[in-house]
Formats: sequence, C-alpha cells, structure tokens
Amino acid sequence: MKTATDLDGRPPGDARVERDALDSYSRVLTSVARRLTAAVASLRITGGADGRRASGAGSAVVVTPDGFLLTSAHVVARSSRGMAAFSDGRELGFEVVGADPLSDLAVIRVAPGSAALSVATLGDADRLEVGQLVVAVGNPLGFAGSVSAGVVSGLGRSMATQEGRTARLVENVIQTDAALHPGNSGGALADSGAEVVGINTAVVGPWVGQGLGLAVPINDATRQIVAALMREGRVRRAYLGVTGGSRPVPPRLAERLGRGRGLEVVSVMGGSPAARGGLRPEDLIVEVDGVAIEDVGDLQRLMTSERIGRSVTVVLVRNGEARTVEIRPSELTG
Repeated sequence: MKTATDLDGRPPGDARVERDALDSYSRVLTSVARRLTAAVASLRITGGADGRRASGAGSAVVVTPDGFLLTSAHVVARSSRGMAAFSDGRELGFEVVGADPLSDLAVIRVAPGSAALSVATLGDADRLEVGQLVVAVGNPLGFAGSVSAGVVSGLGRSMATQEGRTARLVENVIQTDAALHPGNSGGALADSGAEVVGINTAVVGPWVGQGLGLAVPINDATRQIVAALMREGRVRRAYLGVTGGSRPVPPRLAERLGRGRGLEVVSVMGGSPAARGGLRPEDLIVEVDGVAIEDVGDLQRLMTSERIGRSVTVVLVRNGEARTVEIRPSELTG
C-alpha cells in the first residue's frame, strides 16, 4: 500500500535523505570544479632540435596571476618548453623555470604579456585525514578539465625518486582512490574547499593496488621547494653520504640520551662528508644539530641549503657508547 508521501510524488523519508546527501556531495564537487578548472592547464611538451615535436603531456596548476604554474618534474623531464591550454580556449607557450626530480615538482611559466590567469589556492596537506573527500582536476588521456573524486586512502606514504645516482624518498605522499590516468600528472588534488593539497604524480599499477594514485603533498616543505624553483630554478640540498635504516637505541643508553630510535648507518660513501667526518657502518645516529634522528626522513629534512659547507654536530652510538662528531656537509649533486 502506498503511503501519503508516495502519493504526493515525493520520495519516502529514507530516499529523500539519501537524495539530499547526494545533492550536498554534488554541490561540493561542482563547487571545486567551478573554482579550479580554470586554474588547471593541459600541457603539451615539445622537444627535438626545432622545439616543435610533441614529446609528452600532463597537467599544471596556476599558482600566480603572472603566469607561474606548478607541475610534476617527470612531466617536463628533458624538455625546456611546450604549450599550455586553458579552459577559456587560450593556448600559451611556456618555458620550464626549474625542475626538481627528487621531489617530482617543477615550475613553468607561460609567455609574458598574457592576460591574468585564474589562480589556485594552495592548502596544507598536513591537515588531511584518512577518509577525507578529495577531488582531482587534470587532463587525463587528453580530456581537458576532467574532474574525479575520491577519498584520502592513506597518509604518510613514501615514494622513491632518483636523479642520476642520487636517490631520495618523497615523504608524506598522499594516497587516494580518486581516478587518475596518464595526463593527470601535474594536476591538482584539492580538498572540499577547493584548496590544492597535492600535485598528482603517479598512478599505481595493478601489481600494487588497483585504483590507487599518489600525490606529492603541499605543505611547508614543498612550499620551500616551489619558492626555490621560482627564485633560482633549482633546489640546493646538503649531503652527508650515508645510507641506513631505523633501529632502536640500546636500552642502556636510550634513557640517558632521551632517544628511543636512531638511524643505523648501513654504508658510507667513499670520499663523502660522512667518511671524512669519521662515520662508520653500524654507527647509530640519534641526533643532528640538536634534532632527534629516527629514520632517513628525519635526516633528509635537515639537509637544507643552509647546512651546505657548515659544520653540524652529530650524536651517535658506537660500540654501545655515545659520542659526538663534527661533519661539514657538501652540496648534493646528481
């Protein structure tokens, strides 16, 4: 038997609640799409001696009204120019200002003299929570202005990058189930307020996880990288020359040092600052310049340009005893 709500043409209560929830969800997505689509460009990378041959494609996010865009380093790899197409129909030539393969971030700039561009607002990925709604805006498979939605599937992931013989982990990578496809790289991953919290960088293959994608987070660390690329066209990093992994501090020393874990040195590169400073395999680094070191990520965060050529104090455990050494990092080169 039909109820009164059935007879007057309105859905029953539960269905109406579901419809209202869907409408709310749709309003969020359409709002994000409306605010961000104009600020995300489709990139056509050109190469060859004449600079005309197409060599790749991707997306980029406008970060300043005078034409600076943020994208993925692998999108513009081995190229210095290309074309950026916008949702209003404009196609503008761009040049690569700087690329940092070790963070998979790059900055490009469209030709000067163009009209002001719509600018995306950068957010803070450190505030994200697992399960939070995110929206990917990019140009997958050549379809400009495409939008897909999902949730933050995981936080605190790491992604390995490499430049020449130098390898590095990009930390706190965002894992999402928002549909990402070739061409999405360099595009925006945004929260429900249309603030860009990540730059889509990789699609994880079926051998790892179907339907999962990764994005480099926008936070204080990546803002510094972007600023360096805009200012100098490159990112300078300090270099010690060790590889290692996290290990517990021996119980006898843990309480006295106030450190539960440290970075065990697995190898020391010949001729490196670490070798010159006397570091050895099996040393356990627990502190650098007064900052606790528990893993490779902690050490990477400290290896900023300010420490190049400046002596740093390293507290380590060797043969069960704590000791302090001074090391002068050099500049990391490929």
